[in-house]
Amino acid sequence: MALPPGQRAVEGFPRFGTHLHHPPPEVPAEPVIELGGALTETVEVAELAGLPRKELRADFHCVAGWSATGLLWEGIPFAAFYRTRVEPLLDSPVSHVIFEGLDGFQSIVVLEDALADDVLIADRLNGQPLDSDHGAPVRLVSPSQYGFINTKHLCRIEFHTTEPPIQDRWSPLASHPRARVWAEERHRRLPGRVVRPVYRSLIGPIRALSAKGSRTR
Repeated sequence: MALPPGQRAVEGFPRFGTHLHHPPPEVPAEPVIELGGALTETVEVAELAGLPRKELRADFHCVAGWSATGLLWEGIPFAAFYRTRVEPLLDSPVSHVIFEGLDGFQSIVVLEDALADDVLIADRLNGQPLDSDHGAPVRLVSPSQYGFINTKHLCRIEFHTTEPPIQDRWSPLASHPRARVWAEERHRRLPGRVVRPVYRSLIGPIRALSAKGSRTR
């Protein structure tokens, strides 16, 4: 199957994350997901077992230009979680969702994108429980969006009725708010083909740093 514009397949599934050379965060003994924004609730990760599960064979596309192909994810469709656990509690329509991980990383997602059929709260990868390097205990998986949307170590989800403030407004990397891989939405202001060389130059250094903090090397 063809890859999205500007992507190149790599062997394996490289570790990535904001922690780089530091070890990933410890997995809590009884992990929970806090719900915030337009509602306040806490969901135990173990409770997700009561929702319908789905397997999804999909590629993972890093904004830097590499793609890990043929990954088998398993978890809970985010749409099912939203329709059953969130939507009945809302007083106003939601437009955006913020996903936050135990490592402090956040991604802001348009609700329309989060409700796509291929978006999961995943807890298994290639037939095994997620390990710490790839997002344990659960993570967001949105194959149609670049990797920076796919928050690992998911611990909090906020639901917003208006667009939240842009976090990296002055960053030279300025990530695109939709991050759709087939539209090559890498950068907020520049065309994807323009930033490809810059992003690709970062792959080697980031991969080397990230490997130093891996628990599975």
